[in-house]
Amino acid sequence: MPHLGNYLGAIRPALTMAEEKNVEARFFIADYHSLNTVRDAELLRSYIYEVAAAWLACGLNPNKVLLYKQSDVPEIFEMTTILMAFTAKGLMNRAHAYKATVDLNRSKGLDDDHGINMGVFTYPVLMAADILLFDTDYVPVGKDQVQHIEMAQDIAGVLNRNYEEELLVIPKSRIDEELMSVPGLDGRKMSKGYNNHIPLFAPEKELQKTVMKIVTNSQGVEEPKNPGECNIFALFRLFASETEERALAKRYRKGGMGWGEAKQNLFALLNSRIAPMRARYDELIRNTEGIDAILTEGAMRARRIAANTIRRLRRAIGVG
Repeated sequence: MPHLGNYLGAIRPALTMAEEKNVEARFFIADYHSLNTVRDAELLRSYIYEVAAAWLACGLNPNKVLLYKQSDVPEIFEMTTILMAFTAKGLMNRAHAYKATVDLNRSKGLDDDHGINMGVFTYPVLMAADILLFDTDYVPVGKDQVQHIEMAQDIAGVLNRNYEEELLVIPKSRIDEELMSVPGLDGRKMSKGYNNHIPLFAPEKELQKTVMKIVTNSQGVEEPKNPGECNIFALFRLFASETEERALAKRYRKGGMGWGEAKQNLFALLNSRIAPMRARYDELIRNTEGIDAILTEGAMRARRIAANTIRRLRRAIGVG
């Protein structure tokens, strides 16, 4: 299940972008990427449904937006094989995730490549295939993912130059600067790794209990408070209207409001925004046949697009 940070930093901005004029949005579930770490078949199946249900519940319209499962489009893996031949190993050596794992191994006195499989090492190539196969112009990413887009650009550029033809569209990253970091319960970036996250579709009582765990300072009820230095307010403003934001900021500065009341205000706002999505999510999880139908239709549409790119590449490289 995604958390509020996933929703605010990825899901909501991407769905907003999908509504822009002259935009054809394409979304996929990266189940083969997950195989690098998820080795439990039933768990992976459940994750696939949860991810699909989350996006659909948040407003993704499969009639307007292409939604498919990576594993349902075999052209992605043919594309990966082609791209591998144009990808320098040195480029993969510089991938942030790979380098971080090597550094961690060294700090523990282990072999550099301890626990690193080829799926992890070549992860950026499969990601490049996901992007380049569909003639993608823009990829919405966080700053920590920009390197992957740059690698896709590099790989596509090498292939285009080799055949002296613009066979692949060079993608660009698109970043929403305002929503790069969503604060968690302890003020750090919201992350399941930090265990400071708020599950997006948690039941109402669980949501309230989690919000009440937000870390605050020791200021008393009557003391004026600075909304710009408060984890509660930082989350509140990401969901609130301008009127709601101004009203709560005024209460902060005036004094007379304790942290418990501030948290209750945040919970009430979150629950009002999330409740309809939560109900839709629960309905979808209860009826996964509906998700299957959407993904099957999406895969058929995705393969039609992918086939055009593969035909173009096969002709250019000399195998078709």
